Amino acid sequence: MKKEFVFYLDKIHQSAEFVPLKLDQEEVIEGIIKSNSQSWYPVFRGVPCFLQGTLKPDLKWFEEKYGLSAIADESEQESAKEQLLTNETFSDKWSRFRNYGLESSHQEFLYEWYCKKLGIANLENLQAFYQKFDRILEVGPGSGFNTKFIAENTKGQVFAVDISEAAFTTFENTKHLPNCHVVQADLMDMPFSDDSFDFIIADGVLHHTPNTKNALLAIYSKLKPGGQLFFYVYKKMGAARQFCDQYIRESFTNLDPESCYKACEGLTELGRELNHLNAKIILNQPIPILGIPAGTHDVQRLIYYNFVKCFWNDAFDFETNNMVNFDWYHPHNAWQHTEEEVQEWLQELGVQDYQFNPANPNGISVLLTKPVV
Repeated sequence: MKKEFVFYLDKIHQSAEFVPLKLDQEEVIEGIIKSNSQSWYPVFRGVPCFLQGTLKPDLKWFEEKYGLSAIADESEQESAKEQLLTNETFSDKWSRFRNYGLESSHQEFLYEWYCKKLGIANLENLQAFYQKFDRILEVGPGSGFNTKFIAENTKGQVFAVDISEAAFTTFENTKHLPNCHVVQADLMDMPFSDDSFDFIIADGVLHHTPNTKNALLAIYSKLKPGGQLFFYVYKKMGAARQFCDQYIRESFTNLDPESCYKACEGLTELGRELNHLNAKIILNQPIPILGIPAGTHDVQRLIYYNFVKCFWNDAFDFETNNMVNFDWYHPHNAWQHTEEEVQEWLQELGVQDYQFNPANPNGISVLLTKPVV
């Protein structure tokens, strides 16, 4: 955590007292942020933690180390207990895959995909896109590879918020960047005032909360009028894929992470072998009942998009491909939505300036601009 970070915490900075306790050059590795005489928030492993209730980590070691009194938790919603189950998936995932997106073999695929999701022509234009913003928030940064890329391509301040152990992975991968700040917090209760950011990105995050729509409303409130927000959520797939997803998830979500990784290996191998066939078929007639369009289909992608998640990309090693399949089948919450449903959310928010970018068949990519009242 940067020493000046407390001044960006709009909700508490006017009354905040910041006490650094352990430093590593310019980074505060352990410290305390006091918002008033009754409450404080810890900084440990370089990250300020604003989690409450069930979501808050065990801080007895921290309290004993610095002679602090435990702070009574604020009341929490029942959904926090449900969110904790999903956190187990992503805390494990981002502790294992700390370098995801940071290796050169990953980046061509990932940033080409970001260009598609944002409706941007190429990498150079993507870099220029981020340069125009002064204050950026990424919700759910994972390994922090995209947070790092954004911070490297803007003079503005970049903030990353994650509820899981991913916050610490992101910190380790971005701590060398002076304009980058990482927070551990629930996106439903972030330590920022409304209308704080001129760009917010939530890529594949909102559908992993207890309620996707409510999560969107929470982050939208932090966006300045005239600011832009990008989010990507899972798309409701055809009947055969829905059946397989539900059937597999009913089993896999009950497994511990290690067992689920093992259980996914067969699906990953299937994806690899289908991919290596390099086979294509032509369907002259669509199959509307299954959501399959007419046209030329790569066999691996036909099965992947319409029947079962068996992701494979030759740019990744087996473990990383397997992680992508794990990411789909293990999280407790993984909601799927239709474009019509998402459009209803935008209408309720009064958003008129938005675009759906067709990045891939199993996701909905939305870039919107918040109206200026």
